[in-house]
Amino acid sequence: MSSRNSQANKAAARERLRAEREAQAKKDKVRRQVIVAGAVLAALGLVGAVGYAVVQANQPDHWEKAATAALVKPKNTEGEDGTTVVVGKPEAKKTLELYEDSRCPACAGFEQAAGEQIKKDVDAGKYKLQYVGATFIDNAVKGEGSKNALSALGAALNVSPQAFLDFKGALYSKELHPEETVDSFGKDDYLLKVADTVPALKGNAEFKKAVEDGTYDRWALEMSKAFDKSGVKGTPTLKMDGKKIDTPQTAEQFTTAIDKALQG
Repeated sequence: MSSRNSQANKAAARERLRAEREAQAKKDKVRRQVIVAGAVLAALGLVGAVGYAVVQANQPDHWEKAATAALVKPKNTEGEDGTTVVVGKPEAKKTLELYEDSRCPACAGFEQAAGEQIKKDVDAGKYKLQYVGATFIDNAVKGEGSKNALSALGAALNVSPQAFLDFKGALYSKELHPEETVDSFGKDDYLLKVADTVPALKGNAEFKKAVEDGTYDRWALEMSKAFDKSGVKGTPTLKMDGKKIDTPQTAEQFTTAIDKALQG
């Protein structure tokens, strides 16, 4: 091979090597740019996600919105905010005040023992029943079942006082009342399942819509405020025309206590 050809081959090899190095350098530069761009986009995405989370966290929740919603008062209520709920014959001279929280296990025990007797007494005109609903358990053990159940009770009351009493009894029944820490009443589907045990509410489209739409959510919050203003500290609490009655444990004890209170 001539010297000239050898030098030409070497020069060509060097040129190919140079071209390959330049091509690789371009590839490496592009890859670095892609990596940097991806990192920038990821950072921007993270910032956006954090920003969105912060915005969402500062949005009012369902019950905060309900507090400023238009107040819809159920039928069969009295008072400025519809929080006076009295069931019974107008001619009954005495009024039994009953303070309850729907999630309260002690209220469930009381209702299971004396709930049916109360309905019989009210039907007989022995006394009227004034109901005051509380929601403090939602704050104590977290959840929204007390508020949601109270709203559903408003929907039942809108159907009729009897539907209200029957639904209240069903909520507290041994079969359907959940543990205090289990927020079953926070789910509309569960409340409607309970309502299906009440003839006046089963298949009642208006009641179902009111529960699912939260029609009486604001009313439930106003009722809860009425409980807070009452000075009552726990549930169940019973009063006969404002005078407290020790909570009885059985139907017999309840009748004895009520008869005594009626004479006082």
